[in-house]
Amino acid sequence: MKGDYQELVDEISGLLGAPATLENRDFELISFGAHDSDDDSAMDPVRTRSILTRKSTPAVRAWFEGFGIARATGPVRIPAAPEAGVFRDRICLPVRHRGIVLGYVWLLDAEPGPTHTQLAAAMEVAERIGGFLADEERAGTDLSREFRAVLTAERGWQYDMAVAALQSALGPTSEGLHAVVCVAPWPSGDAPSVRTVPGASALCTVQWVAAAPAPTAAAAALTPGPNGAGAAQLVRDSGRHALAALVRLRAAGALAPAVTAANRLSGTAGSDAVAGIALPRRGIGDLHTSWREAASAARAALAQPRLGTVADWASIGPYRLLTALPQAPSPDPAIGPLLAPAHAELARTAEVFLDCAGQAGRAASTLGIHRQTLYYRLSRVEQLTGLDLDEGEDRLLLHMALKAARLQPGP
Repeated sequence: MKGDYQELVDEISGLLGAPATLENRDFELISFGAHDSDDDSAMDPVRTRSILTRKSTPAVRAWFEGFGIARATGPVRIPAAPEAGVFRDRICLPVRHRGIVLGYVWLLDAEPGPTHTQLAAAMEVAERIGGFLADEERAGTDLSREFRAVLTAERGWQYDMAVAALQSALGPTSEGLHAVVCVAPWPSGDAPSVRTVPGASALCTVQWVAAAPAPTAAAAALTPGPNGAGAAQLVRDSGRHALAALVRLRAAGALAPAVTAANRLSGTAGSDAVAGIALPRRGIGDLHTSWREAASAARAALAQPRLGTVADWASIGPYRLLTALPQAPSPDPAIGPLLAPAHAELARTAEVFLDCAGQAGRAASTLGIHRQTLYYRLSRVEQLTGLDLDEGEDRLLLHMALKAARLQPGP
């Protein structure tokens, strides 16, 4: 949002040929245009203080408001007052939205000054700024109840009513482009303030089910080294909540705001937290689908450390299908023996071999073993499972069963 304000302030500066400054209605600095004049009087104490301290004093605020800027609907010219530290005449462009003043754009005035046409064009830009400020104020409202109602409602009339309520609360921004973020595990049942997450329209917590892979030796062995033990420990430490965030996007191919929000939120949730990001969508009618995708991506990140701490749904590969399936009460009978603690190294070998598309050289290099050792282990896998690794369907069954083992919830 800051970038949007800067672009609009620069646009006004260009239209009027003078550096512009944007403040909110509490006279707190939001953005300012570059000053490249050699005239030191252009940087009077009031403007300098506003830029350096990001705000104006109560006395300065009262003095300017005395010219009726809070009630004005058009440009207001304010004369210089050296005794008040204002060495130059000013033009104030009230920033309004639906009749409510939300801020002010300030410009230094000089003869002959901008024309009526130039000021009218600048006021149109100020109106666009007012829309952004209104959206930001609306986003600062706690919408956790409305957001949670959408994510937890049963499909049908209850869901439709929840979506309508959230649409009403969000206003026009509900029709914009959004991405849903899931952070899990979240350490409490409380969501942070939406003001702490740039770009977020709403935040809420929900109950988190199957938040981590099962703490079995087989699941731990599928991740080499100390990360395997970490996967098992994660279940014992995980909470019962996840955090959901609705994040505004500028373009469908630009997930940066969602990634930034995901990194910030997961960083505050603890070292074991990960985040999942859904596909971008316009409007909020399909939030149930977006939440499923975000939660699936988070489950995949918990199950597969190589995905990183922030995973988007488009990048989680087979977990897009596996997380959508109901959880089986037990592993496939053919795979069960391989998941026993005694055969953890064989399970990991089989998964790496299949991840490498059956290329023995790549698999042996990844595992750090001799090719003959790889062949011996694979023969043991076939003996334990009764599967033929030369058969495509047997390979598929084994591969998906090993991936699914990572997603099994703990007790």
